[in-house]
Amino acid sequence: MAASGRENRLYALDGLRLVVALMVVFYHYVALAAPWGHSTVTIFPTAHQFARFGWLGVEVFFLISGFVICMSVWGRTLGDFAISRLTRLFPAYWVGVLLTALVVKMWPVISEIEGWGSVITNLTMLQAGNNTQPVDQVYWTLFVELKFYLLMAVVVFFGVTYRTCLVFCGVWTAAAALAPVMGSTLLTQFAMPMYAPFFIAGIAFYLMRRYRPNAVLWTIVGFQLLLCQRYVDYRMEVSLGKELAAALPTWPARLIIVAGFAVVGAIALGAFDRIQWKWLTHAGAITYPLYLIHMHIGMTLIYKLRDRIPAAPLVLLVTVGMMVAAWLIHRLVERPLGKWMRNGLKRAVQDVRRETRPGGLRGRWDGSRPEPAVPGTAPAASAAPAASAPARPFAAPAAYAGHPDPETLQLSAPVGLVPGQRSSHSAPHPAQGDGHRAS
Repeated sequence: MAASGRENRLYALDGLRLVVALMVVFYHYVALAAPWGHSTVTIFPTAHQFARFGWLGVEVFFLISGFVICMSVWGRTLGDFAISRLTRLFPAYWVGVLLTALVVKMWPVISEIEGWGSVITNLTMLQAGNNTQPVDQVYWTLFVELKFYLLMAVVVFFGVTYRTCLVFCGVWTAAAALAPVMGSTLLTQFAMPMYAPFFIAGIAFYLMRRYRPNAVLWTIVGFQLLLCQRYVDYRMEVSLGKELAAALPTWPARLIIVAGFAVVGAIALGAFDRIQWKWLTHAGAITYPLYLIHMHIGMTLIYKLRDRIPAAPLVLLVTVGMMVAAWLIHRLVERPLGKWMRNGLKRAVQDVRRETRPGGLRGRWDGSRPEPAVPGTAPAASAAPAASAPARPFAAPAAYAGHPDPETLQLSAPVGLVPGQRSSHSAPHPAQGDGHRAS
């Protein structure tokens, strides 16, 4: 039985998205040496100890994405889902790519771009699959999100139900667990064993909220929490370097992951439903554009101003500046361009549905010119109909009797980075987007 008293917006989830986005920003600005020219241990002796684990915000983003994307697909068609993701991800992303490329081209102190050809490829968001250098290193998470959306599209195709979601979680868990030993690059790419546990756990948490917790769902979450621990050492090496990662304990990273699971689980169970702070809606809305623009642009600003402004105020100033820029992108680009794209894609999907329904093309033939002849058949007679066979007006196929014309049906409007039918919450990306980005 589906839960009925939890239709309120999940403001706490918006707040969590902002927290994990700032974790990633904190990691890039305080833990990494690139914008400062040397190790930040001497610059931020205390803050550095915490900032070097900020990369885990990406993992929590993926957890949130699993929750909100499962929320968003409920009751939607495949076309609805595709429209919601495209219009959520691309408007801000295009601005992020172009702004970052412009800054990096003008001041190549943090990174360089291969050329404008690579920038154009980046605009597709498929650069990781085309072996093209990303304009900004944080964009790797978007390709992970895209693969997750593709997997969820399969669920939507077969119909989103409690059972199909459980089967999907089971099959994906098995594929992710076996992929490393199967020797299949294709399976590994789509099973994503390193990140699948976070998405799957997020789906299970949403099922707990939509229905109710039970032993099956808690078992799924428990397995994912155990499976994701397998890759903590590797993620530390990638994020901090082998030498530093080897010198650090792994328990802080594992504790942060457990905390992320606990907070999302508490949100799913309604522990934070009393939080109704309206400003969190705006906070959640800027997390995706903030994630897209903060790294190379923000680090370049720090590099240019580090000798003029003290370190701590500089980090605060750049962070606030990036948040303001993210809000402007959301208001001036995401919302208007997303609405324009959504309306155009809705009309296109309606055209496809109308033209591909049984008898759709013949039903719209106006009779002003001969119907094209089918090869291998006799041409249609051009003479007027014989008196013994009076013409009849076109009759709709019986299958459509009593049903509205598909052309008049309205697609459900997509909601945010990671919205849902039962909640108007929008989802990141680091990570969907939704979310978180990432999504």
